[in-house]
Amino acid sequence: MILHTFTLTLGSTRPIHGSAHELRGFFATKFNEYAELHHHNADKFIYSYPLVQYKMIGNVPTVIGINEGAEILKKIFDDYQEIRLGENTYQIVERGIALKDEEFEISEKIRSYEFATPWLALNQENYRRYYALKGTSERDEFIRKILIGNLISMSKSLGYEVPGQIKCDAQVTFRKDRLKDVSVMTFTGKFQVNFLIPDLLGIGKSVSRGFGAVRQLKGNIG
Repeated sequence: MILHTFTLTLGSTRPIHGSAHELRGFFATKFNEYAELHHHNADKFIYSYPLVQYKMIGNVPTVIGINEGAEILKKIFDDYQEIRLGENTYQIVERGIALKDEEFEISEKIRSYEFATPWLALNQENYRRYYALKGTSERDEFIRKILIGNLISMSKSLGYEVPGQIKCDAQVTFRKDRLKDVSVMTFTGKFQVNFLIPDLLGIGKSVSRGFGAVRQLKGNIG
């Protein structure tokens, strides 16, 4: 399957400090007429894979549009001269644009990835189940199944039916993080899977707010 992506990066006259959540808030407010930008329809949350995702990658505001989301970003990417993140306003003096057609599908080869931003893998129920498991091997297997489930769910939302078995392994560590002032458990690290995922697409929960962005690594991980 081919995904059409539009990646936008923003530069200012000074270092930009803010969160992906604040970046999302700016675009959602500025261009409220586009449901893809804020993932709400008539005040109801849209439960599908977000076609516009916001990230802070090394303090660089990054917005990625997929398919229909890419078309929307093409329309509005330069319709503003500044962005407001929290209490700070930044004049935009540089816009980086990348338009790509990228493969998203099961692969004959095992690919190696890292999480460029923390992976929010567990809902409340799975959080309790994870903590109840004893031993590293049981927790690793649980996380492996969650990762496979995330890829299958993502595939369904994007209209791709996975034709074979997804095989993966992961080397991740958990840490505490914050989401809307709530303490959550996220994971960082690397994983290997027989699947092609375009760089910086998010997997897991809250990917529109910057969580779970992946980046392919060159070669295999030992």
